[in-house]
Amino acid sequence: MFVCSSCMASKQHKGHNFVEVTEVYIAKKNDIKKDTKELENHISPTYEEIALDLENQLANLDGGYDKLTTTMSKQGEQWHREIDIIVNKMKTEISEIKVKHKELLQKHLNEIKQIQSLIKETLHALMKIEESTEVFTTIEYSSKIREFSKLPPKVQVSLPTFIPKPIDSEKLYSLFGHITPLSTATEEQILLQNQPYTPDRELLDEPELVATIQTGYDYLRSVTCINEDMIWTSGEAKDIKCFNIKGSTLHTILTESGARPNDIAVDSDGNLLYSDSTTRTVYKVKKSQTEDLIRLKGWRPFNLCITSTGDLLVIMYSDDKTQSKVVHYSGSTEKQTIQFDNESKPLYSENGSIKYISENRNHDICVADHGACAVVVVNQDGKLRWRYTGHLSVIKNKPFTPWGITTDSKSHILTADSDNHCIHILDQNGQFLRYIDNCDLEDPFGLCVDNNDNLFVCEVYKGNVKKFKYLK
Repeated sequence: MFVCSSCMASKQHKGHNFVEVTEVYIAKKNDIKKDTKELENHISPTYEEIALDLENQLANLDGGYDKLTTTMSKQGEQWHREIDIIVNKMKTEISEIKVKHKELLQKHLNEIKQIQSLIKETLHALMKIEESTEVFTTIEYSSKIREFSKLPPKVQVSLPTFIPKPIDSEKLYSLFGHITPLSTATEEQILLQNQPYTPDRELLDEPELVATIQTGYDYLRSVTCINEDMIWTSGEAKDIKCFNIKGSTLHTILTESGARPNDIAVDSDGNLLYSDSTTRTVYKVKKSQTEDLIRLKGWRPFNLCITSTGDLLVIMYSDDKTQSKVVHYSGSTEKQTIQFDNESKPLYSENGSIKYISENRNHDICVADHGACAVVVVNQDGKLRWRYTGHLSVIKNKPFTPWGITTDSKSHILTADSDNHCIHILDQNGQFLRYIDNCDLEDPFGLCVDNNDNLFVCEVYKGNVKKFKYLK
């Protein structure tokens, strides 16, 4: 408060500290100047950038939704064509049946007419004998009544019937396709003083293709890194192959059961792990010797990942494929099970669909749930953090159905979108950052990242592993 010199000398203000008004005035002026600069140079441009981004999204909204409805219309046209094909095929079948029906009736009609002709001839002969007075002809007459009285079997050919199946509208709706819900992952943003808002500057503007390794698999499912120059791969075959970056085969291991492995991983000691659902076992290959690491009852292990502490995360399904869960192991000892959310609802789809798994640097557990068309992320305590169901984009028009998943040193989450031939890159809070969709990438499936943040991608049908550099 302001006080005059008389008041300053009064007993009421004795012992109080006083500051010159001019000093306060100058300090406040400096604060105002500083705030003005901060608002003009940083905060206001940030809001302008955010507003511009939202305006761009709104401007592209109609085009995006028009493309969706066009895709649906094309699907409808395709269905109409298929139905016309089916109807015409059935009409052709009916025409063929009609021809056979006609031939059958005509054959029997011809036989009857032939008999009728014989009867007519016989009547004519009898009439001549009756009129004749010749004894010999009359005596030699032999009756044909018994022969003609033995009637031919009556032919009854039924018309074919068309039995239409009742139309199940709900099933028809589900068969036609499905619309993915809006993906809305929100994150609190904090603008640090003197630091402008910028997008993720760690990502390259255009990811670079470093190498392509031909594995020879017809159906390549998984890849895991030993280091930046060596990888293990597996597919729809009983052999697990190790390659160097030049594409030379260094090692080959055959599964114990002779069946394909469901997934592979490399532990902190460099040993290969693989899961086999046919034997309900996770195996460890140490110095070319295979040993049982985890053997299950009533559950089958599928996809794997190694944690930052060297533990193992395993996605598994019940034998009847009605349940799925993530189990955390230390060695062969079960430490934790992640299966339900706070409302006791399943976190993951329960139809036995493929789910890949990875642990992020903040210890979040990230699952690419193909059956749910979502990336499901829980914290290290198993509590649901967020779900990602795809990025609303006018250039990617097929539903988001993730396959492989991996994370890097920057806590980015990368997941394969095979139908759209791209990789989605998310931040640790589920915000979409960008696609990797260059270098003729086709049908990406399994993923892994090495210690230098190089990305390895399985092209499932080509059988190639592509190595990308995507960070600066």
